[in-house]
Amino acid sequence: MIYLDNANASWPKPEIVYQTLGEFLRGAAGSPVSTCHRMAREAARAVEQTRWGLARLLGLDDPSRVIFTANATDGLNLAIKGLLSPGDHVVTTVLEHNSVRRPLRALEAIGVSMTKVPASAEGFIDLEAIRVALRPNTRLVTVTHASNVNGAIQPIRQVADIVHEHGALLLVDAAQTVGALPFALADLDADLLAFSGHRALMGPPGTGALVIGSRVEPSDLSPLREGGTQGDTERDVQPRGLPDRYEAGSLNTVGIAALGAALEFLHQIGIERVAAHARVLADRLVQGLSAIPGVRVLSPSDTRRRVAVVSFVVDGWSPADLGDVLDRSFGIACSTGLHCSPDACRTLGVFPRGTVRFSPGFFTTEQEIDLAIAAVHELARTPLHLA
Repeated sequence: MIYLDNANASWPKPEIVYQTLGEFLRGAAGSPVSTCHRMAREAARAVEQTRWGLARLLGLDDPSRVIFTANATDGLNLAIKGLLSPGDHVVTTVLEHNSVRRPLRALEAIGVSMTKVPASAEGFIDLEAIRVALRPNTRLVTVTHASNVNGAIQPIRQVADIVHEHGALLLVDAAQTVGALPFALADLDADLLAFSGHRALMGPPGTGALVIGSRVEPSDLSPLREGGTQGDTERDVQPRGLPDRYEAGSLNTVGIAALGAALEFLHQIGIERVAAHARVLADRLVQGLSAIPGVRVLSPSDTRRRVAVVSFVVDGWSPADLGDVLDRSFGIACSTGLHCSPDACRTLGVFPRGTVRFSPGFFTTEQEIDLAIAAVHELARTPLHLA
């Protein structure tokens, strides 16, 4: 199989991830909430090592501000629903994933108002539109770091300057960038950063984190659930300290331990190497696909302004049919449709069918990219001409 669906979930994983999953379940699968025996202490140690690893990756001095979540969606929901109250206003963009769109829509029912700002035909947000959209009661601005539809990287630091000058907070959906691009939280100047562990970080499903920046106090952000924690167990209210305030109940310790192993793998090879490899593959895809008659590539042409997420459409083919034939006839796994970002697809002019999306990963080879391009070339010569 040629696997080009890493924007959904990376595959394959580093071998150490598979090994850690098995070894942890056999020898250290206790609950870190109770550290009265060896297995529980081993579980707690694994969780904290991974927390430190993420803090190191993002340049944080305080690892307690790394809150483990089930995925990026979980972290985004915590940030949005934990921060916003009736009467608050939030600014978002047309590029956001449903994990931002839907929580915000749900909050409108309790009196939170929302403004969506537009983006260009290449998928870049309008900075001036963000400035204009701000109101006296704007509490939060939420922006994706890189579009999960076409890979366009947004100017987050410039957004942060606008947001903070106004006195609001900035939430960044970094599902497509943590592990794929070398950056620290301070480089973005974001206040809240949500991401998953199963994409570019190459960890297992069911892992992710919300990073809480220094401008956000625990009193500002309400937890979504209360329950058992490692400390302060005698009281009947949730602890205020980090990370316990947001990590009630049993954590996915085996997944977090395996994520820690993936982080060590990434640390050894270097994020810069990962990013360089991704640029080569994405450039090869964009150039090769753009040269095929009848193929329209929707990702930015500028290498520096995109991650390795390349969307395209082919004349005479619906994305769903093309993806199905690529899978069945060529052994190429990719993603098709709206990618849970319908407004982004509207902006790119491909709603309601969406796109075909190729997203290579660290283990993807240039030969596999060439085979994928050749497959699209062959299919573009024989369109289905579907209505």
